[in-house]
Amino acid sequence: MKKKDIKILLVDDEPDILEIVGYNLSAEGYQISTAKNGSEGVAKAKKEKPHLIILDVMMPEMDGIEACEQIRQVPELANTVVTFLTARGEDYSQVAGFDAGADDYITKPIKPKVLVSKVKALLRRLKEDEETTAQVVTVGDIVINREEYKIEKNGAELILPRKEFELLSLLASRPGKVFKREEILDKVWGNEVVVGGRTIDVHIRKLREKIGDDYFKTVKGVGYKFVL
Repeated sequence: MKKKDIKILLVDDEPDILEIVGYNLSAEGYQISTAKNGSEGVAKAKKEKPHLIILDVMMPEMDGIEACEQIRQVPELANTVVTFLTARGEDYSQVAGFDAGADDYITKPIKPKVLVSKVKALLRRLKEDEETTAQVVTVGDIVINREEYKIEKNGAELILPRKEFELLSLLASRPGKVFKREEILDKVWGNEVVVGGRTIDVHIRKLREKIGDDYFKTVKGVGYKFVL
């Protein structure tokens, strides 16, 4: 996919942020659209179906956390990369962001060159996903369709946020194998992403709620495995 075909949606209530970030990403050749609050951002995301959404956390009308949760409920946006751009760097805010279905977390202020580099890294993940060989995996009563980002359990379709899907897909690819935390972070989040220590735990908890607690076993001090 060429840069001119990549659509990026910026959602922030600060005009200066929209202008600066938008200018630097436009200069790279990306298609840029903007929204000034969460409600407008969700509406534009549904209409434009961007490849990447950069969300502020603290916004009027609807904050970034709620906006991300709504975006993740739209099947057509399942493959869209979502990252937060915010001045809040506390661990609980990061956990809330990942819990809502975000792929990454960028703390501002951020230098333009660093921002562009981060965006390129995020979009590389999207490209890698698109190039992944189509694959349908069946484990027990669960069917994982990597091509369409769909999960079925007992014939009923489940909608999972991007990272929950990738984590489930990784663990279920080899039932019984213990995946170490470092391996999970590397394969699901990538080496270039710095995330809090609780990130994996948060996503596992969400999967247990949606898929079933018995499928996931914690190996204390090591990592997790998928069991049938």
